[in-house]
Amino acid sequence: MKKTLVSALTTALVVGAASTTFAAANPFSDVPADHWAYDAVTQLAADGVIEGYGDSTFRGDRNITRYEMAQMVARAMAKSDVSAADKAMIDKLAAEFADELNSLGVRVANLERNADMVKWNGKLEYTYRHDKVKANGNSATENSNIAVFRLEPSAEVNDHWHVNARIDGTYNLKADNDTTGGNDVDLRLKRAWAQGDYKNFSVRLGKFSMYGDEDINDTTMSGLDATFGNKNKVSATVGGGRTAGAYTDNAIFVQANDKYGTNYQVTDSYSDDAANVFYAGIDYNRNENKGFFGGVRYFRYSNADSSYLALNSRNGEAEKNNIWQARLGYKFDRSSTLRAEYSRSDVDAVNSNDKRGYAIEYDYKGAQAANAKTWGAWIAYRNLGGLATPADTWDVIDAGFKGWEIGANYTFMKNIVGTVRYGDTKDIYNANVKNKQFFGRVEWLF
Repeated sequence: MKKTLVSALTTALVVGAASTTFAAANPFSDVPADHWAYDAVTQLAADGVIEGYGDSTFRGDRNITRYEMAQMVARAMAKSDVSAADKAMIDKLAAEFADELNSLGVRVANLERNADMVKWNGKLEYTYRHDKVKANGNSATENSNIAVFRLEPSAEVNDHWHVNARIDGTYNLKADNDTTGGNDVDLRLKRAWAQGDYKNFSVRLGKFSMYGDEDINDTTMSGLDATFGNKNKVSATVGGGRTAGAYTDNAIFVQANDKYGTNYQVTDSYSDDAANVFYAGIDYNRNENKGFFGGVRYFRYSNADSSYLALNSRNGEAEKNNIWQARLGYKFDRSSTLRAEYSRSDVDAVNSNDKRGYAIEYDYKGAQAANAKTWGAWIAYRNLGGLATPADTWDVIDAGFKGWEIGANYTFMKNIVGTVRYGDTKDIYNANVKNKQFFGRVEWLF
Protein backbone atom coordinates (compact mmCIF):
# COMPACT_ATOMS: atom_id res chain seq x y z
CA MET A 1 0.00 0.00 0.00
CA LYS A 2 2.90 2.35 0.85
CA LYS A 3 4.50 1.59 -2.49
CA THR A 4 1.27 2.46 -4.32
CA LEU A 5 0.92 5.73 -2.38
CA VAL A 6 4.53 6.72 -3.06
CA SER A 7 4.11 5.95 -6.77
CA ALA A 8 0.95 8.00 -6.96
CA LEU A 9 2.55 10.97 -5.20
CA THR A 10 5.67 10.75 -7.34
CA THR A 11 3.60 10.68 -10.51
CA ALA A 12 1.57 13.68 -9.40
CA LEU A 13 4.71 15.68 -8.58
CA VAL A 14 6.45 14.76 -11.83
CA VAL A 15 3.42 15.59 -13.93
CA GLY A 16 2.91 18.88 -12.13
CA ALA A 17 6.50 19.90 -12.73
CA ALA A 18 6.43 18.74 -16.34
CA SER A 19 3.25 20.51 -17.28
CA THR A 20 5.05 23.74 -18.16
CA THR A 21 8.48 22.44 -19.15
CA PHE A 22 7.90 19.61 -21.61
CA ALA A 23 4.93 21.10 -23.43
CA ALA A 24 7.02 24.12 -24.33
CA ALA A 25 10.08 22.12 -25.41
CA ASN A 26 8.04 19.74 -27.55
CA PRO A 27 10.89 17.62 -28.96
CA PHE A 28 8.43 14.98 -30.16
CA SER A 29 5.97 15.00 -33.04
CA ASP A 30 2.36 15.97 -32.46
CA VAL A 31 -0.38 13.38 -32.03
CA PRO A 32 -2.85 13.85 -34.90
CA ALA A 33 -6.42 14.63 -33.94
CA ASP A 34 -7.70 11.44 -35.58
CA HIS A 35 -5.33 9.17 -33.62
CA TRP A 36 -7.06 6.36 -31.70
CA ALA A 37 -5.68 7.76 -28.44
CA TYR A 38 -7.96 10.79 -28.76
CA ASP A 39 -11.11 8.68 -28.44
CA ALA A 40 -9.56 6.73 -25.57
CA VAL A 41 -8.64 9.88 -23.63
CA THR A 42 -12.04 11.43 -24.38
CA GLN A 43 -13.74 8.38 -22.89
CA LEU A 44 -11.49 8.48 -19.81
CA ALA A 45 -12.29 12.17 -19.40
CA ALA A 46 -16.01 11.39 -19.64
CA ASP A 47 -15.57 8.71 -16.94
CA GLY A 48 -13.86 11.21 -14.65
CA VAL A 49 -10.46 9.47 -14.80
CA ILE A 50 -8.63 12.22 -16.72
CA GLU A 51 -9.07 15.93 -15.98
CA GLY A 52 -7.50 17.27 -19.18
CA TYR A 53 -5.43 20.43 -18.83
CA GLY A 54 -6.49 21.34 -15.33
CA ASP A 55 -8.71 24.21 -16.48
CA SER A 56 -11.81 22.03 -17.11
CA THR A 57 -10.97 21.70 -20.82
CA PHE A 58 -9.73 18.83 -22.96
CA ARG A 59 -9.06 20.73 -26.21
CA GLY A 60 -9.81 17.70 -28.32
CA ASP A 61 -10.18 19.83 -31.45
CA ARG A 62 -6.45 20.35 -32.02
CA ASN A 63 -3.29 18.30 -32.28
CA ILE A 64 -1.53 17.55 -29.00
CA THR A 65 2.11 16.84 -28.20
CA ARG A 66 3.02 13.34 -27.12
CA TYR A 67 4.31 14.82 -23.83
CA GLU A 68 0.95 16.44 -23.14
CA MET A 69 -0.81 13.16 -23.83
CA ALA A 70 1.67 11.30 -21.62
CA GLN A 71 1.00 13.74 -18.78
CA MET A 72 -2.71 12.92 -18.93
CA VAL A 73 -1.97 9.20 -19.02
CA ALA A 74 0.35 9.55 -16.02
CA ARG A 75 -2.42 11.19 -14.01
CA ALA A 76 -4.74 8.31 -14.91
CA MET A 77 -2.10 5.73 -13.94
CA ALA A 78 -1.88 7.29 -10.49
CA LYS A 79 -5.52 6.51 -9.80
CA SER A 80 -6.59 3.18 -8.33
CA ASP A 81 -10.39 3.45 -8.27
CA VAL A 82 -11.11 2.84 -11.96
CA SER A 83 -13.26 0.29 -13.76
CA ALA A 84 -11.83 -2.73 -15.54
CA ALA A 85 -12.64 -1.20 -18.94
CA ASP A 86 -10.91 2.07 -18.04
CA LYS A 87 -7.90 0.19 -16.62
CA ALA A 88 -7.50 -1.72 -19.90
CA MET A 89 -7.70 1.57 -21.82
CA ILE A 90 -5.06 3.16 -19.54
CA ASP A 91 -2.74 0.17 -20.05
CA LYS A 92 -3.06 0.50 -23.81
CA LEU A 93 -2.32 4.24 -23.66
CA ALA A 94 0.64 3.57 -21.36
CA ALA A 95 2.09 1.15 -23.91
CA GLU A 96 1.68 3.70 -26.71
CA PHE A 97 3.32 6.52 -24.73
CA ALA A 98 5.86 4.42 -22.81
CA ASP A 99 8.87 6.44 -24.00
CA GLU A 100 7.34 9.74 -22.98
CA LEU A 101 6.20 8.34 -19.63
CA ASN A 102 9.71 7.07 -18.95
CA SER A 103 11.05 10.55 -19.75
CA LEU A 104 8.63 11.90 -17.17
CA GLY A 105 9.97 9.43 -14.63
CA VAL A 106 6.90 7.20 -14.75
CA ARG A 107 7.98 3.60 -15.34
CA VAL A 108 5.65 1.36 -17.31
CA ALA A 109 6.14 -2.12 -15.93
CA ASN A 110 5.63 -5.11 -18.21
CA LEU A 111 4.55 -2.94 -21.11
CA GLU A 112 6.37 -2.22 -24.33
CA ARG A 113 5.27 0.20 -27.01
CA ASN A 114 3.74 -1.54 -30.02
CA ALA A 115 3.89 -4.90 -28.19
CA ASP A 116 0.97 -7.25 -27.69
CA MET A 117 -0.55 -6.61 -31.09
CA VAL A 118 -2.93 -9.48 -30.36
CA LYS A 119 -4.76 -9.46 -27.03
CA TRP A 120 -6.80 -12.32 -25.61
CA ASN A 121 -9.66 -11.82 -23.20
CA GLY A 122 -12.27 -14.33 -22.20
CA LYS A 123 -14.16 -16.03 -19.43
CA LEU A 124 -15.56 -19.25 -18.04
CA GLU A 125 -19.25 -18.89 -17.33
CA TYR A 126 -21.74 -21.12 -15.53
CA THR A 127 -25.46 -20.33 -15.78
CA TYR A 128 -28.41 -21.93 -14.00
CA ARG A 129 -31.97 -21.12 -14.98
CA HIS A 130 -35.18 -22.35 -13.33
CA ASP A 131 -38.65 -21.81 -14.83
CA LYS A 132 -41.86 -22.53 -12.97
CA VAL A 133 -44.82 -22.17 -15.31
CA LYS A 134 -48.52 -22.27 -14.46
CA ALA A 135 -51.01 -22.59 -17.28
CA ASN A 136 -54.75 -23.06 -16.97
CA GLY A 137 -54.46 -24.76 -13.62
CA ASN A 138 -51.46 -26.93 -14.56
CA SER A 139 -47.87 -26.33 -13.46
CA ALA A 140 -44.44 -27.62 -14.39
CA THR A 141 -40.79 -26.72 -13.92
CA GLU A 142 -37.86 -26.67 -16.29
CA ASN A 143 -34.18 -26.27 -15.41
CA SER A 144 -31.09 -25.62 -17.49
CA ASN A 145 -27.40 -25.84 -16.56
CA ILE A 146 -25.03 -24.39 -19.14
CA ALA A 147 -21.27 -23.85 -19.04
CA VAL A 148 -19.58 -21.58 -21.59
CA PHE A 149 -15.88 -21.06 -22.24
CA ARG A 150 -15.42 -17.88 -24.26
CA LEU A 151 -12.37 -16.42 -26.00
CA GLU A 152 -12.37 -12.87 -27.38
CA PRO A 153 -9.19 -12.10 -29.34
CA SER A 154 -8.50 -8.60 -30.65
CA ALA A 155 -5.68 -7.81 -33.06
CA GLU A 156 -4.35 -4.35 -33.86
CA VAL A 157 -3.92 -3.68 -37.58
CA ASN A 158 -2.84 -0.03 -37.30
CA ASP A 159 -3.71 3.07 -35.30
CA HIS A 160 -7.31 2.97 -36.53
CA TRP A 161 -8.21 -0.64 -37.33
CA HIS A 162 -8.65 -3.75 -35.21
CA VAL A 163 -10.03 -7.18 -35.99
CA ASN A 164 -12.08 -8.91 -33.32
CA ALA A 165 -13.73 -12.26 -32.73
CA ARG A 166 -15.74 -14.21 -30.17
CA ILE A 167 -15.47 -17.99 -29.87
CA ASP A 168 -17.85 -19.89 -27.58
CA GLY A 169 -17.60 -23.45 -26.41
CA THR A 170 -20.97 -24.36 -24.87
CA TYR A 171 -21.56 -27.44 -22.74
CA ASN A 172 -24.99 -28.52 -21.54
CA LEU A 173 -24.67 -30.17 -18.14
CA LYS A 174 -28.06 -31.87 -18.43
CA ALA A 175 -27.68 -35.28 -20.07
CA ASP A 176 -31.36 -35.40 -21.06
CA ASN A 177 -31.32 -32.00 -22.78
CA ASP A 178 -30.14 -32.25 -26.39
CA THR A 179 -30.17 -28.55 -27.30
CA THR A 180 -26.39 -28.51 -27.69
CA GLY A 181 -25.89 -32.05 -28.98
CA GLY A 182 -26.23 -34.11 -25.83
CA ASN A 183 -23.13 -33.93 -23.69
CA ASP A 184 -20.86 -32.75 -26.51
CA VAL A 185 -19.28 -29.31 -26.51
CA ASP A 186 -20.85 -27.00 -29.08
CA LEU A 187 -17.92 -24.94 -30.40
CA ARG A 188 -18.80 -21.95 -32.59
CA LEU A 189 -17.31 -18.78 -33.96
CA LYS A 190 -20.05 -16.45 -32.75
CA ARG A 191 -18.64 -13.16 -34.00
CA ALA A 192 -15.82 -11.96 -36.26
CA TRP A 193 -15.48 -8.38 -37.50
CA ALA A 194 -13.11 -5.62 -38.48
CA GLN A 195 -13.56 -2.23 -36.83
CA GLY A 196 -12.15 1.13 -37.86
CA ASP A 197 -12.24 4.02 -35.38
CA TYR A 198 -11.59 7.58 -36.51
CA LYS A 199 -12.38 10.95 -35.05
CA ASN A 200 -16.20 11.19 -35.04
CA PHE A 201 -16.52 8.12 -37.29
CA SER A 202 -16.41 4.35 -36.78
CA VAL A 203 -17.26 1.43 -39.04
CA ARG A 204 -17.73 -2.31 -38.50
CA LEU A 205 -17.71 -5.05 -41.11
CA GLY A 206 -18.33 -8.75 -40.50
CA LYS A 207 -20.43 -10.63 -37.97
CA PHE A 208 -21.16 -8.59 -34.84
CA SER A 209 -23.83 -7.56 -32.37
CA MET A 210 -25.99 -5.02 -34.12
CA TYR A 211 -27.30 -1.70 -32.80
CA GLY A 212 -26.39 -1.74 -29.10
CA ASP A 213 -26.05 -4.46 -26.47
CA GLU A 214 -28.67 -2.87 -24.26
CA ASP A 215 -31.56 -2.78 -26.72
CA ILE A 216 -34.64 -4.88 -27.33
CA ASN A 217 -33.54 -5.40 -30.93
CA ASP A 218 -30.04 -6.69 -30.21
CA THR A 219 -28.90 -9.79 -32.08
CA THR A 220 -25.93 -11.00 -34.11
CA MET A 221 -25.83 -9.78 -37.72
CA SER A 222 -23.55 -10.37 -40.68
CA GLY A 223 -23.15 -7.08 -42.51
CA LEU A 224 -21.86 -3.54 -42.09
CA ASP A 225 -22.68 -0.51 -39.99
CA ALA A 226 -21.23 2.95 -39.46
CA THR A 227 -21.59 5.59 -36.77
CA PHE A 228 -21.01 9.29 -37.41
CA GLY A 229 -20.60 12.04 -34.84
CA ASN A 230 -19.55 12.24 -31.22
CA LYS A 231 -20.99 9.44 -29.07
CA ASN A 232 -20.78 11.76 -26.06
CA LYS A 233 -23.05 14.22 -27.88
CA VAL A 234 -25.04 13.58 -31.07
CA SER A 235 -24.34 10.59 -33.32
CA ALA A 236 -26.08 8.81 -36.18
CA THR A 237 -25.87 5.12 -37.05
CA VAL A 238 -26.85 3.21 -40.17
CA GLY A 239 -26.35 -0.48 -40.88
CA GLY A 240 -27.69 -3.59 -42.51
CA GLY A 241 -27.12 -7.21 -43.34
CA ARG A 242 -28.43 -10.68 -42.63
CA THR A 243 -29.43 -11.85 -39.21
CA ALA A 244 -29.99 -15.38 -37.95
CA GLY A 245 -32.45 -15.55 -35.11
CA ALA A 246 -34.57 -12.54 -35.94
CA TYR A 247 -37.22 -14.09 -33.74
CA THR A 248 -36.44 -15.61 -30.38
CA ASP A 249 -35.91 -19.36 -30.22
CA ASN A 250 -37.21 -20.11 -26.73
CA ALA A 251 -36.14 -23.73 -26.33
CA ILE A 252 -37.34 -24.12 -22.76
CA PHE A 253 -40.94 -23.21 -23.57
CA VAL A 254 -40.95 -25.27 -26.74
CA GLN A 255 -39.99 -28.31 -24.68
CA ALA A 256 -42.57 -27.48 -22.05
CA ASN A 257 -45.33 -26.93 -24.59
CA ASP A 258 -46.44 -30.57 -24.57
CA LYS A 259 -47.14 -30.33 -20.85
CA TYR A 260 -49.74 -27.60 -21.35
CA GLY A 261 -51.47 -28.61 -24.57
CA THR A 262 -52.93 -26.26 -27.13
CA ASN A 263 -54.03 -23.72 -24.51
CA TYR A 264 -50.44 -22.58 -24.25
CA GLN A 265 -50.53 -20.85 -27.61
CA VAL A 266 -47.26 -18.91 -27.72
CA THR A 267 -44.50 -21.41 -27.14
CA ASP A 268 -44.28 -23.17 -30.50
CA SER A 269 -44.57 -20.01 -32.60
CA TYR A 270 -41.02 -18.72 -32.16
CA SER A 271 -38.42 -19.58 -34.75
CA ASP A 272 -34.75 -19.05 -35.45
CA ASP A 273 -35.26 -18.12 -39.09
CA ALA A 274 -32.92 -15.69 -40.83
CA ALA A 275 -33.98 -12.28 -42.11
CA ASN A 276 -32.55 -9.28 -43.91
CA VAL A 277 -32.31 -6.32 -41.58
CA PHE A 278 -31.72 -2.59 -42.04
CA TYR A 279 -31.48 -0.09 -39.20
CA ALA A 280 -30.80 3.60 -38.69
CA GLY A 281 -31.02 6.00 -35.82
CA ILE A 282 -29.94 9.18 -34.09
CA ASP A 283 -28.67 9.11 -30.53
CA TYR A 284 -27.79 11.72 -27.95
CA ASN A 285 -25.08 10.89 -25.39
CA ARG A 286 -24.90 7.27 -26.53
CA ASN A 287 -22.07 6.57 -24.04
CA GLU A 288 -24.56 7.43 -21.29
CA ASN A 289 -22.41 9.94 -19.44
CA LYS A 290 -23.96 12.01 -16.67
CA GLY A 291 -27.23 13.69 -17.62
CA PHE A 292 -29.80 12.85 -20.30
CA PHE A 293 -29.31 10.26 -23.01
CA GLY A 294 -31.66 8.78 -25.61
CA GLY A 295 -32.47 8.37 -29.24
CA VAL A 296 -34.85 7.33 -32.00
CA ARG A 297 -34.18 4.23 -34.08
CA TYR A 298 -35.76 2.34 -36.96
CA PHE A 299 -35.45 -1.38 -37.81
CA ARG A 300 -36.74 -3.16 -40.91
CA TYR A 301 -36.81 -6.95 -41.06
CA SER A 302 -37.65 -8.36 -44.49
CA ASN A 303 -37.66 -11.69 -46.34
CA ALA A 304 -38.10 -13.35 -42.98
CA ASP A 305 -39.26 -16.93 -43.49
CA SER A 306 -40.64 -16.85 -39.98
CA SER A 307 -43.46 -18.94 -38.63
CA TYR A 308 -43.94 -16.29 -35.95
CA LEU A 309 -44.74 -13.54 -38.45
CA ALA A 310 -47.07 -15.79 -40.41
CA LEU A 311 -48.91 -17.02 -37.31
CA ASN A 312 -49.35 -13.66 -35.61
CA SER A 313 -50.22 -11.37 -38.52
CA ARG A 314 -53.84 -11.09 -39.62
CA ASN A 315 -53.14 -11.94 -43.24
CA GLY A 316 -51.01 -14.94 -42.28
CA GLU A 317 -48.40 -14.10 -44.93
CA ALA A 318 -46.36 -11.26 -43.41
CA GLU A 319 -42.72 -11.23 -44.48
CA LYS A 320 -41.79 -7.70 -43.39
CA ASN A 321 -41.70 -6.03 -40.02
CA ASN A 322 -40.99 -2.32 -39.55
CA ILE A 323 -40.17 -1.35 -35.97
CA TRP A 324 -39.78 2.13 -34.49
CA GLN A 325 -37.99 2.49 -31.21
CA ALA A 326 -37.47 5.37 -28.77
CA ARG A 327 -35.07 5.46 -25.83
CA LEU A 328 -34.75 7.98 -23.01
CA GLY A 329 -32.77 7.94 -19.80
CA TYR A 330 -31.04 10.02 -17.18
CA LYS A 331 -27.80 9.27 -15.36
CA PHE A 332 -27.94 11.10 -12.05
CA ASP A 333 -24.36 10.26 -11.05
CA ARG A 334 -21.99 7.28 -11.16
CA SER A 335 -24.41 5.27 -9.01
CA SER A 336 -27.93 5.89 -10.33
CA THR A 337 -29.45 5.58 -13.79
CA LEU A 338 -33.09 5.58 -14.89
CA ARG A 339 -33.91 4.40 -18.42
CA ALA A 340 -37.04 3.74 -20.51
CA GLU A 341 -37.63 2.27 -23.95
CA TYR A 342 -40.60 1.88 -26.27
CA SER A 343 -40.87 -0.16 -29.47
CA ARG A 344 -43.74 -0.59 -31.95
CA SER A 345 -44.27 -2.80 -35.01
CA ASP A 346 -46.39 -1.89 -38.05
CA VAL A 347 -47.58 -5.48 -38.67
CA ASP A 348 -51.35 -5.93 -38.60
CA ALA A 349 -51.24 -8.32 -35.66
CA VAL A 350 -53.83 -10.84 -34.53
CA ASN A 351 -53.30 -9.58 -31.00
CA SER A 352 -52.65 -5.84 -30.60
CA ASN A 353 -50.47 -6.53 -27.55
CA ASP A 354 -47.99 -8.20 -29.88
CA LYS A 355 -47.27 -4.93 -31.72
CA ARG A 356 -45.68 -3.00 -28.85
CA GLY A 357 -42.95 -3.48 -26.33
CA TYR A 358 -41.70 -1.25 -23.58
CA ALA A 359 -39.45 -1.31 -20.54
CA ILE A 360 -38.51 0.94 -17.65
CA GLU A 361 -35.51 0.22 -15.45
CA TYR A 362 -33.63 1.73 -12.52
CA ASP A 363 -29.97 0.75 -12.03
CA TYR A 364 -27.92 1.34 -8.90
CA LYS A 365 -24.15 1.01 -9.10
CA GLY A 366 -22.80 -2.18 -10.72
CA ALA A 367 -20.22 -4.87 -10.05
CA GLN A 368 -16.75 -4.03 -11.41
CA ALA A 369 -14.77 -7.13 -12.30
CA ALA A 370 -11.45 -5.48 -11.42
CA ASN A 371 -12.59 -4.33 -7.98
CA ALA A 372 -13.54 -6.87 -5.32
CA LYS A 373 -16.65 -6.29 -3.20
CA THR A 374 -18.23 -3.89 -5.69
CA TRP A 375 -21.89 -4.56 -6.40
CA GLY A 376 -24.97 -3.36 -8.19
CA ALA A 377 -28.72 -3.87 -8.25
CA TRP A 378 -31.66 -3.04 -10.54
CA ILE A 379 -35.42 -3.28 -10.83
CA ALA A 380 -37.39 -3.22 -14.08
CA TYR A 381 -40.81 -3.69 -15.59
CA ARG A 382 -40.97 -5.02 -19.16
CA ASN A 383 -43.80 -5.71 -21.61
CA LEU A 384 -42.35 -7.53 -24.63
CA GLY A 385 -44.76 -7.99 -27.50
CA GLY A 386 -43.21 -10.57 -29.83
CA LEU A 387 -43.52 -8.55 -33.04
CA ALA A 388 -42.03 -5.45 -31.40
CA THR A 389 -39.14 -7.32 -29.74
CA PRO A 390 -37.91 -9.90 -32.26
CA ALA A 391 -34.51 -10.23 -30.57
CA ASP A 392 -34.73 -9.45 -26.88
CA THR A 393 -31.61 -9.78 -24.74
CA TRP A 394 -32.99 -10.21 -21.23
CA ASP A 395 -32.70 -13.40 -19.24
CA VAL A 396 -35.86 -13.72 -17.13
CA ILE A 397 -38.56 -12.01 -19.20
CA ASP A 398 -39.15 -13.58 -22.60
CA ALA A 399 -40.67 -12.06 -25.72
CA GLY A 400 -44.43 -12.53 -25.44
CA PHE A 401 -44.39 -11.94 -21.66
CA LYS A 402 -44.70 -8.99 -19.32
CA GLY A 403 -43.73 -8.53 -15.69
CA TRP A 404 -41.24 -7.44 -13.07
CA GLU A 405 -37.57 -8.22 -12.86
CA ILE A 406 -35.15 -7.65 -9.99
CA GLY A 407 -31.46 -8.43 -10.08
CA ALA A 408 -28.08 -7.88 -8.49
CA ASN A 409 -24.42 -8.57 -9.19
CA TYR A 410 -21.37 -8.78 -6.92
CA THR A 411 -17.62 -9.15 -7.39
CA PHE A 412 -16.50 -11.84 -4.93
CA MET A 413 -12.84 -11.23 -5.70
CA LYS A 414 -11.00 -9.72 -8.64
CA ASN A 415 -12.43 -11.03 -11.96
CA ILE A 416 -14.99 -13.35 -10.30
CA VAL A 417 -18.49 -11.92 -10.65
CA GLY A 418 -21.87 -13.39 -9.65
CA THR A 419 -25.26 -12.32 -11.01
CA VAL A 420 -28.78 -13.24 -9.92
CA ARG A 421 -32.08 -12.28 -11.56
CA TYR A 422 -35.70 -13.05 -10.74
CA GLY A 423 -38.67 -12.48 -13.01
CA ASP A 424 -42.38 -12.71 -12.17
CA THR A 425 -44.18 -12.66 -15.51
CA LYS A 426 -47.37 -13.51 -17.35
CA ASP A 427 -48.20 -14.23 -20.97
CA ILE A 428 -49.41 -11.04 -22.72
CA TYR A 429 -51.78 -13.17 -24.86
CA ASN A 430 -53.15 -15.50 -22.19
CA ALA A 431 -53.42 -14.18 -18.61
CA ASN A 432 -53.79 -17.77 -17.35
CA VAL A 433 -50.17 -18.53 -18.31
CA LYS A 434 -47.65 -17.32 -15.72
CA ASN A 435 -43.97 -17.92 -15.26
CA LYS A 436 -41.59 -17.34 -12.37
CA GLN A 437 -37.99 -17.45 -13.57
CA PHE A 438 -34.76 -17.55 -11.61
CA PHE A 439 -31.41 -16.93 -13.26
CA GLY A 440 -28.01 -17.34 -11.60
CA ARG A 441 -24.57 -16.92 -13.17
CA VAL A 442 -20.93 -16.97 -12.08
CA GLU A 443 -18.19 -15.63 -14.37
CA TRP A 444 -14.43 -16.11 -14.10
CA LEU A 445 -12.90 -13.46 -16.36
CA PHE A 446 -9.38 -13.26 -17.71
